[in-house]
Amino acid sequence: MQYRRLGRTDIQVSAICLGTMTWGRQNSEAEGHAQMDYALERGVNFWDTAEMYAIPPTAETYGTTETIIGNWLQSRGGRDRIVLATKAIGWPGPGGFPWIRDGKARLDRANLMQAVDDSLRRLQTDYIDLYQLHWPDRTTNRFGTRNFRPGDDSEAVPIEETLRALDELVRAGKIRAIGLSNESAWGAMTWLRLSDELGLPRPASIQNAYNLLNRSFEIDLAEVALREDCGLLAYSPLAAGTLAGKYLDGAMPPGSRRAIDYRPSRYARPNADAATRAHIELARRYGLDPTQMALAFVNRQPFVTSTLIGATTMEHLRSNIDSIGIKLPAELLKEIDHLHEIVPNPCS
Repeated sequence: MQYRRLGRTDIQVSAICLGTMTWGRQNSEAEGHAQMDYALERGVNFWDTAEMYAIPPTAETYGTTETIIGNWLQSRGGRDRIVLATKAIGWPGPGGFPWIRDGKARLDRANLMQAVDDSLRRLQTDYIDLYQLHWPDRTTNRFGTRNFRPGDDSEAVPIEETLRALDELVRAGKIRAIGLSNESAWGAMTWLRLSDELGLPRPASIQNAYNLLNRSFEIDLAEVALREDCGLLAYSPLAAGTLAGKYLDGAMPPGSRRAIDYRPSRYARPNADAATRAHIELARRYGLDPTQMALAFVNRQPFVTSTLIGATTMEHLRSNIDSIGIKLPAELLKEIDHLHEIVPNPCS
C-alpha cells in the first residue's frame, strides 16, 4: 500500500480509502466488519463515512454506518490503527432530511457541536481524525448540478462562523483536521484564504467526485489541490458503479445502487453509455479489468491524496484494493485522453 500526507498535517493516509456508505443498507453489520478487517490487513488505514449514511438517506438508516464502525472499534480495539473521517451535512433545502436536527441542519456552531458529539457517540471514539463538511451551506453546483444559478443565500452560514466553530472542536481535541466536500474552486480558495488570514484550521482535503466520466475537477480544482496542499479525496471513482458496465442499455440489476436509490443518478446521462462502453473496450484491449483500469487512472493523479472505494462484496473489495498495484502504460493513457477529447465529461 502507498501512503500520502493529508494536506499540511502530520497524518499519513493510505492511497486507497475505504468507503462505507453501503453498510446498513446494501451490506449488513457483519459484512461491514469483514470489510474493515480485510482492508486493514491490506494496509488500508483510511476510512470515510458520514452522519447521514447509509445511502440512500432515510430516517431509518440515519447514523447506521457510523454505528457499525463504532461497534467494530469497540470489538477490535486499536483506534490508533486507522484514520477515521466523517462528515456533517449543511443546509439540505426546504423539506430535506427532516430527521436530521429537525430538518434545520446548518454549518453553524450549534449544529456542528451537536453533529460532532452525535458522531463521536455512534463511532464510540473520543476523536475524529478528519471532519468534513458534506456540502457547502450556500447556493452552488453540487452532485452533478449544471448551469449555476444564484439562489437565496440570506440564511447561509458565513464561512468564518463555521471555521471558528471547527477551531473550537480542534482545540477541544474532538477533531484533528478539517476537510471540504462537494466544493467549488471559489469555495475552496475562500476557505483556505480565511483559514490563513484568521489563523484558523486549514482544510486538509477536498472530497469531490472524480472518475473517467467526470474529470471536471481537473479544470480548476486540481490546481488548487496541488498549489494549496489540499488534495482530492476522490469519491465515485467508478462513477457509482457505472464504469463496471452494469447499467449499460438501461439495465437495472436488482439490489444495485440505482435500483434502491430514490434519487436520480448523475451518471444516467445521454452520453454515459457510449463513453462507458468505449472505456470498457479500451481496458479489455490492454488485458485489464475495466474497473481496475478506472481506479488505477484515479490513483495515479498527482492531485489525488486518496481514492475512495466502495464495494458490496468481498470479491469487489479485493479487486478494488488490488488496483493500487496497477501501472497504466503511456499508450493507454493517451487513448484515455483521446476518449475524453471526443466526449468530455459526459457525467460532470
